[in-house]
Amino acid sequence: MKYLITGGAGFLGINLIRFLHEHNHQITSLDLADFNYFDMNDKITFIKGDIRNRETVKKALEGIDQVIHTAMALPLYEENEILTTGIDGTKTLLEESLAHKVDRFIHISSTAVYGIPDHHPLYETDKLEGVGPYGKAKVKAEHICEEFREKGMCVPIIRPKSFIGPERLGVFDLLYDWAKDGHGFPMIGKGNNRYQLLDVEDLCEAIYACCTLDKEKVNDTFNIGAKEFTTMREDYQAVLDYAGFGKKIKGLPEKPIIWTLRFLEALKLSPLYKWVYETASKDSFVSIEKAEKVLGFNPKYSNKDALIRNYKWYVEHINEFKNTAGVSHRVPWKQGILRAAKVFF
Repeated sequence: MKYLITGGAGFLGINLIRFLHEHNHQITSLDLADFNYFDMNDKITFIKGDIRNRETVKKALEGIDQVIHTAMALPLYEENEILTTGIDGTKTLLEESLAHKVDRFIHISSTAVYGIPDHHPLYETDKLEGVGPYGKAKVKAEHICEEFREKGMCVPIIRPKSFIGPERLGVFDLLYDWAKDGHGFPMIGKGNNRYQLLDVEDLCEAIYACCTLDKEKVNDTFNIGAKEFTTMREDYQAVLDYAGFGKKIKGLPEKPIIWTLRFLEALKLSPLYKWVYETASKDSFVSIEKAEKVLGFNPKYSNKDALIRNYKWYVEHINEFKNTAGVSHRVPWKQGILRAAKVFF
């Protein structure tokens, strides 16, 4: 098979590329960012370009059998970038995939489409209510995907929980950096809420099932997450325990901390945005029963397993990224004033 991976230079993108290469497929990556993975540079076709540019998309789709659409502007981007990438870019990709007779179009959505729900677990049939530009763009993109299903395309939609694994940095860099330096780690609220994560390897397996199983079965929408998870306090404490300094997760009063983080975000002194700090103290988990039944999804990693696996990679490779910063999942986020707070933990 010949695959097009949009967002191939991102965290999920490179994991998918390596996964598909191991299964002997041909791969083209389309991304605005440079593709700088030395282990894969000479093994794939890389196109640097924008999914909102129709001519670029047409070029990228030449000879492609299946599309896995992971490209998206993250919540730290400007609102217009998020909306146009998530909505216009998805529509352009689907229109051209239909014109190029692409066999399947696997759309990577997000559990952010559920907004801030009032019950758990969440099922695929629950109402969609995106919070902020990112959540709204993801909801609209799903509606566009459903329109193209009605036109006869096979468009599986995957809604993954926050996924981590080797090479995932972003917001998780905060936890790993503090753990590495022998500090405790603050948590909004008591940390007794259950917050489901997902290992990127398990996510790749679920996506590949949508690429290979019968089209009638997979032309649907699936929640994907870890099967085993406890409370946030317990799961994150596993990283501090592995670091070996005897430090603990420390709960902080929820309302004062949220108001403080709102203020710091407005002043651009903190990398944490609303979706992170206003949901961190809430339950957040989905049912994966449908994926288990239809896709044969059987996740290998628990929350603790995934966090520790990611932390091990972080410690082993820190010299490769310690002087970098940005707004993607592949680089550390600038800690801003939060770096100074580390001394109190």
